[in-house]
Amino acid sequence: MTRAGRRPGDSGTRDAILAAAKQAFGSKGYGATSVRAVARTAGVDPSLVLHFFGSKDGLFEAALELPLDPAAVVAGLLAGGVDGLGERVVRTFLGVWDATPGQGPMLAMLRSAVSHEDSAAMLRELLLRVILRPLALGAGADHPDLRAALLASQVVGLALTRYVLRFEPVASADADTLAPLLGPTLQRYLTGAL
Repeated sequence: MTRAGRRPGDSGTRDAILAAAKQAFGSKGYGATSVRAVARTAGVDPSLVLHFFGSKDGLFEAALELPLDPAAVVAGLLAGGVDGLGERVVRTFLGVWDATPGQGPMLAMLRSAVSHEDSAAMLRELLLRVILRPLALGAGADHPDLRAALLASQVVGLALTRYVLRFEPVASADADTLAPLLGPTLQRYLTGAL
């Protein structure tokens, strides 16, 4: 007698769920995407989505193929307190991008976001909902949505300048050069009067 259940080896289920999630998050955004809808598109039970990814947040982060855990990065940045937070954001941002070979999916998403609305929606969700708004909230700031958008203007501008357009000397400058120059602006956006 043979046992019923999942076949041994990789059944492709996880990949099918990720493909459905990428399409849904890209076209509908985070808020309008549900685990049930992703499961339905992938042809699986919603409990299987949660089995593989733990939560909707986990599914979103996996769909973005991030080389880090955004919640852990935000917690690490906030652990040092509010003073100097702007400089730590710049150092962390550059450290992550520079340590990712070819900048991987982050660079692809950035390039795509300029001309493709689905990619722009995913980048907005990542930066605003997952990283920058929690950072602004953790810093105890008022108007966290405005502050997160202002932060995004700087980090996206830095990414475009350094990794896509490759403007010198910013493209080759190290974090010790850029953090003291950009950090005060980010600090003002995080904690200054608006």
